[in-house]
Amino acid sequence: MTYEEFNEFCCNLPATTYVMQWGGSHVWKVGGKVFAIGGWGEANQPAFTFKTSDRNYYFLQDKPGFKPAPYLASRGMKWIQQFDKANTTNEELIYYLTESHRIVSLGLSKKLQKELNLNQTYCR
Repeated sequence: MTYEEFNEFCCNLPATTYVMQWGGSHVWKVGGKVFAIGGWGEANQPAFTFKTSDRNYYFLQDKPGFKPAPYLASRGMKWIQQFDKANTTNEELIYYLTESHRIVSLGLSKKLQKELNLNQTYCR
């Protein structure tokens, strides 16, 4: 996945906002909270950072092409960075980005979730 594809995908998730910060990284937020970062790669290679569930964190931390995210994981947060796309598909990354968006959005206040029309279930 390129940064352009990453930005296009994140833009289409509900209630997202974009900002360029932290040394030129592509930062995506939902409800003002970061859920995905495009940047921080070594040797000008694309890298994508996202929040994970505990299970996915333990699965990905030792998987080739993934590592605990710089800065974030060292502070005890469950964030992973995909730094080498050779052993993964765009579909896998899309799954993890979607999950990160969901996890972060569930951490927002119920009021903000309702305002942003996130995680709402409707009965008929």
